[in-house]
Amino acid sequence: MYGHKSKDSSTQPTSNKNPNRVTGGIKGQGVDHIVMVSEDGYENHVPAMKYVQSLEEQLRKLRATMTVLERKLTRADAAITNLQTRRINHD
Repeated sequence: MYGHKSKDSSTQPTSNKNPNRVTGGIKGQGVDHIVMVSEDGYENHVPAMKYVQSLEEQLRKLRATMTVLERKLTRADAAITNLQTRRINHD
């Protein structure tokens, strides 16, 4: 109406956002650490929070597995001791 033409949707840009921000930047790339350079030129390697959390999760799983294996080992030791005492009593 009144000479206003609607723009064709195929010629409009889909987004004006920076592509690095859209993909998540460093987080989206799965980086396990960030390197920060201080004013005096020294590099500091700082682990990313997501990486630290994944290591903590792996540690929790390994500790749970270790606890289960320790219980099984204790039961096996008790069973062996039981069998040895039975064998001694029957001899």
